[in-house]
Amino acid sequence: MRLPAQLHRNNPDTHKGDYGYVLVVGGSPGLTGAVCLCAQAALRVGAGLVRVGIPRSLNSIFEIKLTEAMSLPLEEDNGYLSLKAFSQIEGISDKIDVIALGCGASTNSSTQELILKVIEKIDKPMVVDADGINALAKDLEVLRRRKTKSLILTPHLGEFSRLLKQDKEAIKQARKKLVKDFAFQYNLTLVLKGRHTLVSDGKKFFENTTGNPGMATAGSGDVLTGIVSGLLAQGLSSFESAKFGVYLHGLAGDCAAKDKTQNCLIASDIIDYLPKAFKRSL
Repeated sequence: MRLPAQLHRNNPDTHKGDYGYVLVVGGSPGLTGAVCLCAQAALRVGAGLVRVGIPRSLNSIFEIKLTEAMSLPLEEDNGYLSLKAFSQIEGISDKIDVIALGCGASTNSSTQELILKVIEKIDKPMVVDADGINALAKDLEVLRRRKTKSLILTPHLGEFSRLLKQDKEAIKQARKKLVKDFAFQYNLTLVLKGRHTLVSDGKKFFENTTGNPGMATAGSGDVLTGIVSGLLAQGLSSFESAKFGVYLHGLAGDCAAKDKTQNCLIASDIIDYLPKAFKRSL
């Protein structure tokens, strides 16, 4: 599958601001790696700027882990993102193009309130994963009240089960219909991760064929969130960002597995092999 011409950098007279600004919001004690993987993946697929909004007390960890990404220390409660951080996120929203929300954020009650308020109140394209989806499972009506028209959810089967409040085995029997119906009902783009990841915006539909079992490893979903966010920041539509994102994610995983074996593949390998995936797709 060929990537759209929009991702071919043929104009020499450009600067980082031309390629989008992603804000990654998440992180909590013990889960600092999730937002780092997300941020690095967004940069690797071409986002011009990436900033990571994390609990203030964890900022020094991120400053050590991340080189190219900037950090935004946010208000917290005992190491977990607090609802009080909303004003900080809102304050920077005019400068950014995309928000990646939920990676490693935790199920702390104040953090979950913050996530729901960001989804409801901020009018910026968003990619919501992990604990962002867990928050939505408690109040799906937020999806109807939201301001942004560009929203991508990236659940795995267990998270989709919580959104639908249906048994996982029942979902497996009707995956395609349920994905398309949910996307149509809530006017968003849904990515159901797994073997042959599915993508739908309620009208268009894509079934991915790249990827391998070695990608069933901690952090792989955070990398996907970063890839999709980075493509969205560069001006692709929500459906295109999700479609090409899952394709590149799987293809990079296939390239990595070829060199390192499926057994030895880890999430950061997917980021490292994105250049190979791009070369095969441009």
